[in-house]
Amino acid sequence: MAKESAKAKALKKERLVAKYAEKRAALKAANDYEGLNQLPRCASPVRLHNRCKISGRPRGYMRQFGISRIAFREMALAGKIPGVTKASW
Repeated sequence: MAKESAKAKALKKERLVAKYAEKRAALKAANDYEGLNQLPRCASPVRLHNRCKISGRPRGYMRQFGISRIAFREMALAGKIPGVTKASW
């Protein structure tokens, strides 16, 4: 499990990116790079890092499900993800 502070920091960054998204797009369209430099550094979507919605784990993230590989495996084996079964051949 990730620290609660790490999860909170990631959530704060997501909100900041969403807050400045429209303004950022307008400045980019106008090629106003000085204006872009005035925006907060964390307002750039490049600075976001995907985290598991359940555990907050930053590595082994599966985009299709929004969770880490470990949480995915636990949920799949418990039958909590519809359409996912363990492979056997």
